[in-house]
Amino acid sequence: MAHAIWNGSINFGLVTIPVRLFTAVRENEIHFNMLHKTDKGRINFQRVCSVDGKKVDWKDIVKGYEVGDGEYVIISDEDIKKVRIEATQSIDITEFVKLSEINPILFDKPYYLEPEKKGRHAYALLRDALAESGKVGIARVVIRTKEYICALKPNGNALVLELMHYPDEIVDVSEYDFPPAKEKVSAAEMKAAKMLIDTMEAKFNPDEYRDRYRDAMMTMIEARAKGKPVKTMAAGKPKPATEVVNLMDVLQESLKRGAVRKRPAHANGKSGSNGKAKKRVAARA
Repeated sequence: MAHAIWNGSINFGLVTIPVRLFTAVRENEIHFNMLHKTDKGRINFQRVCSVDGKKVDWKDIVKGYEVGDGEYVIISDEDIKKVRIEATQSIDITEFVKLSEINPILFDKPYYLEPEKKGRHAYALLRDALAESGKVGIARVVIRTKEYICALKPNGNALVLELMHYPDEIVDVSEYDFPPAKEKVSAAEMKAAKMLIDTMEAKFNPDEYRDRYRDAMMTMIEARAKGKPVKTMAAGKPKPATEVVNLMDVLQESLKRGAVRKRPAHANGKSGSNGKAKKRVAARA
């Protein structure tokens, strides 16, 4: 079993629920080591000063914050300790808000909250009350040395603590060129687009999706390890953008062909079905 990141408590009102915090996601990325081509020795990277070009030992390295072009303020470990947020090991809920009112882009990383034995009943009460009300608890939590804003959300039998970004961490949409909210779209285009969406409607099943790049990479690595030849995968060609002048034609052609969402294969090799959606669209058409 995974080790708890910390033991603490959820606090709301006068209710205290002892919990343990566990990570809810695991990284599956493939990592490579840098090796010497001739003898496969591991490559060690050295710390070299950009001014004198000499190697620098860890004991001679300090932290600096750039305040100008090439100007730095040196910050010591003692300086950092003076502003370190107290790790209270508690999740203090300050308010409850509707989940629908939170921009999903603010959510970052989820953790599981597992109740201690004596807090299971209160844990279940909070979880079920949140589920029935459609609300989440907003709180602050200190993990290691950093304070985060977070949301407590019901997820099946679990309460999930999801770290959130602060608003100033989100890039403003005005920095990019998006079409305006009232972009001129004809009623016919909108009707055809909605019908096409209906033909591709399905119940989301995340188990249908796999990291195809990682699977292909592992297949290649296993082949190399066994001394077998590696098959080259055909690179997909990007499709040209649909021009505005023929957008309606493309939508109608998609409907004529009965465009079906290309569902990924299940573990048993079978694909999902959206026959009901197709029947509904046929009836509407």
